[in-house]
Amino acid sequence: MSERPTLAYKVLTGEQMAALEADGRFAGAPVDVADGYIHLSTAAQLTETVDKHFAGQADLHVAAVDLEALGEQVRWEESRGGQLFPHLYGELPLLAVVAYSPLERNEDGQVRLPVAG
Repeated sequence: MSERPTLAYKVLTGEQMAALEADGRFAGAPVDVADGYIHLSTAAQLTETVDKHFAGQADLHVAAVDLEALGEQVRWEESRGGQLFPHLYGELPLLAVVAYSPLERNEDGQVRLPVAG
């Protein structure tokens, strides 16, 4: 089995991104709160997540999350299509976010990953 990535990604609305910046933490979107954990995606899963759950929405942002900083609060669990997704059982602290940017796509339609500057 291959090693799990150390970075995952959270898609946030503009309002959620502003709250994360202002509060230094994010307790989750309504779907996260309802499910009991914050949904994250790997780089390979991100575009499909955006296409499936955020289609037609504007003012979206992508936050790169350091999974190692979150330790045992992260669990890899089966979800869409039997894939393992990282789920965060707890709040997302701004300190674990290593980069973020408005959601943009590359020419091939893939979501562009944020880079730290």
